[in-house]
Amino acid sequence: MFHPSSWTEAPPPTGQRLALHRLSASLRKITEALMDMDASEADLLAAAGAMDAFAERLEATRTGRHQWGFAESSTAPSTRVMLDRSPIIGLGNPLAPPLSFRVEGDRVKGSGSFGLQYEGPPNSVHGGFVAAALDELLGMAQTLSGNPGMTGTLTIKYRKPTPLHRELDLNAWVVRVEGRKIFTAGTIYDGETLCAEAEGVFISVDFDRMWAMQAGGGE
Repeated sequence: MFHPSSWTEAPPPTGQRLALHRLSASLRKITEALMDMDASEADLLAAAGAMDAFAERLEATRTGRHQWGFAESSTAPSTRVMLDRSPIIGLGNPLAPPLSFRVEGDRVKGSGSFGLQYEGPPNSVHGGFVAAALDELLGMAQTLSGNPGMTGTLTIKYRKPTPLHRELDLNAWVVRVEGRKIFTAGTIYDGETLCAEAEGVFISVDFDRMWAMQAGGGE
């Protein structure tokens, strides 16, 4: 492990890390398929048995420390570091949809869709996941100010239901900076339809303290 301030860009995934991405993608397919499947009891029990056996093998390899970067972009030293563990955009996290975020000029833009495992209202994304996506989106945007920080307040306005299985457009930017407070805003669109918008205030923190939190969580 090395100090994250030296991380400038995540290399393309290879080897074990690439294998993890593939396994996580398969697990996402399984979790969504479980929402509307009609498999037989025998098939489900056989799959559960195989998964139990694999889970035991994985448990035996646990190290008690984090691997491959950060779990959220707002506390990372750069928007280009490894974010495999993020529950929103992490390719190595089977809980993530995952959405894809990128920096374009002074904005963070994103795209992606939510499957059935994220359903709240019929055929729509659960509001809690909408909020989580906007928190991650605004969190990445605030890093463009040059100050890593953590969410102080997040205000969500739900304008229309956010549909499942639709390619969504996400956009976020820094509004202004006042001392340690970084004010941000962002939106989620389905085509021309505004689904949700957010305003966030992030509080910048000392990066060495953030690194200490990162390192300490793995001990």
